[in-house]
Amino acid sequence: MRILSWFLVFAGLCGLVGVRMLEDQIFYDPFLNYFHEANKNSTFPEFEWIKLIVGHIFRFVLNLFFSCVIIRFLFKNKEWTVQGAILISIIFAITFPIYLYCIYDRFEIGYLFSFYMRRFVIQPLILLLIVPLFYYRRQLLLRNTQNG
Repeated sequence: MRILSWFLVFAGLCGLVGVRMLEDQIFYDPFLNYFHEANKNSTFPEFEWIKLIVGHIFRFVLNLFFSCVIIRFLFKNKEWTVQGAILISIIFAITFPIYLYCIYDRFEIGYLFSFYMRRFVIQPLILLLIVPLFYYRRQLLLRNTQNG
C-alpha cells in the first residue's frame, strides 16, 4: 500500500510537470511569449477575454486536481486534502481577479507585480507552502499523541 501511495504522489508531480510542459499546447495564453521574453518593452499581445479566463480556470482545475492527489497520498488524510483544496482555491480567488486587473491595465500597475501575480494564477505555488505546513502539523499531532 505504501508503494502505491508514493507512486500516486509521483503521478501527481508528473501531472503538474506535464501541465507546465504542455502549457503552450493545452491552454490559450497569449501572455506566455510576452513573459518568456522577459522584456517589458515588448508589445502587449492581442487576446480574447473569455478564452483567456476559461483557459486559466481550466489550468487551475488541473493544477488543483494534481495538487490534491499529492496531498491526499502524501498525508493519507481526506480532511487535510479538502483543507488544501480550499486554501489553493482561496489563493486563486484572490490572485486571479488581481491578475485580470493587471491585464486590463496593460500591466501599467507594474511589470514585475503582474509577472508574479500571473505565477500565482498559473502555477500551484501554494502547494510549496501547504506540504511543509501539513508535515509540521502531522509531527505536532504525533508528538501530542505520544505525550498524552
